[in-house]
Amino acid sequence: MSKPARFVDAHMHLWDLDHLRYPWLSPPFSDQGVNGDVSPIASTYRIGDYLRELDAWPVGGLVHVEAGAHPDDALAETRWLETSLSGMGLPFALVAFAPLNATDLERRLALHCEHPHVRGIRHIANWHPDPHYSYTSADLLQDAAWRRGVALLASYGLSLDLQIYPGQMAEAAALAARHPDVQIALNHAGMPIKGDNAGLRTWRDGMRLLAARPNVVCKLSGFGIMDHVWTAESIRPLILEAIDAFGVDRCMFASDLPTDRLHASADRVLSAYLSICSQFSHHERDALFASNALRFYRPDP
Repeated sequence: MSKPARFVDAHMHLWDLDHLRYPWLSPPFSDQGVNGDVSPIASTYRIGDYLRELDAWPVGGLVHVEAGAHPDDALAETRWLETSLSGMGLPFALVAFAPLNATDLERRLALHCEHPHVRGIRHIANWHPDPHYSYTSADLLQDAAWRRGVALLASYGLSLDLQIYPGQMAEAAALAARHPDVQIALNHAGMPIKGDNAGLRTWRDGMRLLAARPNVVCKLSGFGIMDHVWTAESIRPLILEAIDAFGVDRCMFASDLPTDRLHASADRVLSAYLSICSQFSHHERDALFASNALRFYRPDP
């Protein structure tokens, strides 16, 4: 079917390895992490590279999500992105990094908010009993300081990009209920792990718990992270179940470039999403590919 009239990418990354530190993109490389060997994407990736990669798609805006820079470079990343993206005439929003359990969190948030395109914060919270999958040494959702940090976001007009696993969803839903004024975007559809049937049941239950909170939306992206050999048919039930839980008006597609390119081309990823929602109306497809991201992140040129 034909491509959507517009695509507002709800989750993508750029990085400047020449001037900022990215520990996860620095050698030595290994294939043991969740993403596998990241050396194919371990080179500077600027806005021109991104636009060339999506040349066949009608990019009408983008949401840059912090790209794993060294924590001490988080503010420098925000400054670089403001400079790189401003003046291009392309609407954009920034989701910056700040350690939500830091004692000086308010200072960090205030500094990020000096930049007009910052809309949210991401502090990756993926924790799993199997250390192979964990991004963190402990479950941040159990950390009282981290939870207090989440509570602060609303006073700065910031949303939370929440990246977790299914086993953390019940606690995340409780967090969302305690802080209804904090808008939350669940990253990568909650990252169900391929082949984990018990985990898939936990994912289904957790998605319903999160969807019951009106301040939570769902980003449909990153399926290659948990299934390196995914196909359109293998991810179809996950996408349709997520949309069924949250509704068309609270889900948004994203490229997750260039990370998703580790396991598939951008065109294959977006074409799969388009085919999966081929039976949806024009209005519904526009919501999934553009208008929901515009409403949630409010990107400005």
